[in-house]
Amino acid sequence: MTRRQRRLTIIAVIGVILVAAAGLTLWGLSDRIMFFNSPTEIIAQNLAPGTRIRLGGLVADGSVVDKGGGNISFAVTDGTSSIPVSYTGILPDLFREGQGVVAEGVIATGGTFTADTILAKHDERYMPADVVAALKAQGVWDENADTAKPPPPPLTPAKVSAVPPPKTGAATQ
Repeated sequence: MTRRQRRLTIIAVIGVILVAAAGLTLWGLSDRIMFFNSPTEIIAQNLAPGTRIRLGGLVADGSVVDKGGGNISFAVTDGTSSIPVSYTGILPDLFREGQGVVAEGVIATGGTFTADTILAKHDERYMPADVVAALKAQGVWDENADTAKPPPPPLTPAKVSAVPPPKTGAATQ
């Protein structure tokens, strides 16, 4: 075997190993690639208790119950199905009814979901509180829409009487 053939053989073997490793990785993660499951998908899958998943949807209106001691229960809905969720801990500031949420945890017995992490999602109109305060101070915050008012149309230049432009070049004395 010549030197060139040996080099090509080594490169080919390394390529095959890399492709096999990538394939095995993707195959192993194939059932966990989705970021979260909706309540309808979880109910349809009929998952066994103790299965770890991410549940995503909207916090159902009227479902949030503070049981005290940091224990909260609420329902996550996708408009078709709802799953009751229990959580112990501090909720994110953006958590509220009707808001998007992703809960990480396990399926408990009886079809409930026990979350150990809650991630609140926000819409594209979200602004930090200090930015809202600054916009209010400038008078550009629309209280009814909870967004900044659109900027006013640009002012049209007033007609100015024709004034000859200043002469450039040699200075006059």
